[in-house]
Amino acid sequence: MKNGFKYPLCLALGLFFTGVVGCSDTVDEITNSVDCHTVCKRYADCFNSDYDVDGCSDKCESRAGSDDDKQRALRACDACIDDRSCTSATFNCADDCVGIVP
Repeated sequence: MKNGFKYPLCLALGLFFTGVVGCSDTVDEITNSVDCHTVCKRYADCFNSDYDVDGCSDKCESRAGSDDDKQRALRACDACIDDRSCTSATFNCADDCVGIVP
């Protein structure tokens, strides 16, 4: 009877680890997407209502998705502007957000 549980257990563990490894890149892309969209949308809300948020998000995601330094910069910018007014974000977050939005 012990051998009867061996195959299902191995199958379940294999599927679990495949799911974890297979989904790790998707999670990064989703995280970058949310952060990029937030940063780009905030720029549009504060400075230019006609700003191309989708274009900014696409460009930001492609840059941040392939470079750890750009991912760190994106997270720093997003964290900096998170709870600030537009004026405060402009003066306090310019260094963190340079290269992500104009």
